[in-house]
Amino acid sequence: MNNSAILKSELESLYLSGNSMSEIALSLKCSIHKVVYWMNKYGIKKRNRSEALYIKLNPNGDPFKIKTVISPAEKLLFGLGLGIYWGEGERVSKGKVRVANTDSNLIKVFRRFLIEICQVEISRIHYYLICYKDSDLNKVRLYWSKTLEISDKKFGKIVQITPRGKGSYRTKSQNGVCIIEISNIKLKNWLMQQLVKLKNMPT
Repeated sequence: MNNSAILKSELESLYLSGNSMSEIALSLKCSIHKVVYWMNKYGIKKRNRSEALYIKLNPNGDPFKIKTVISPAEKLLFGLGLGIYWGEGERVSKGKVRVANTDSNLIKVFRRFLIEICQVEISRIHYYLICYKDSDLNKVRLYWSKTLEISDKKFGKIVQITPRGKGSYRTKSQNGVCIIEISNIKLKNWLMQQLVKLKNMPT
C-alpha cells in the first residue's frame, strides 16, 4: 500500500466536492482507512448523510440566493410571495417548495418571487398539471403554456382526476391546476422560517 501522505488541499477539494470517503479512496487508489486517517490528521470536519446528499444534488452550490437589499416594489413582491406560500404552499414534505393553484396570475407572482427575491435558477423550476379526466389535455397544456409563457413541453405528463360533478369549483377548474415546484431543502427551511416570523408578528 502507498504510505505517502495525502495532500490536505487535494483531500479537501475532493471531499468538499461531495465525494464520499470511499469515492476519494477509489480516486486516489488507496484504502478508505488511509483517507479517514488523513481526514482526522488535518481536522477536516465530516458531514452527515443529508449534507453529503445535498452537495451531490447541488454540486455548484445553492441554486438560489436570497436577495437582502430590496426596493419598495420588491418588498411588496416579498410579502406577496410569502403570503402565497402561507395560503397555498405545501408544507409537509421536507424539501419541496410547491404551490398549486387554478389562478395563473398567482402562479406567475410566486414564480417572480422565486426568481427575483430568492434568485432561484430558472432551470430548477418545474411545472406539473392536474385536470379532470374529461378535459381536453391539449387545451389545458396550451392554456398554461400561453399564460405562463413557457414551452408546453415543460409540463410532461398531465395527471387526470375524476370529475366532481357540476358546480362553481368545476367551472373555475376547467383549465386544471398548475403546480410550480423547486426541490431544495435549504430554500424550504428558509421559507418555513419566514412563515414562523409572520405568525409571531405582533397584531
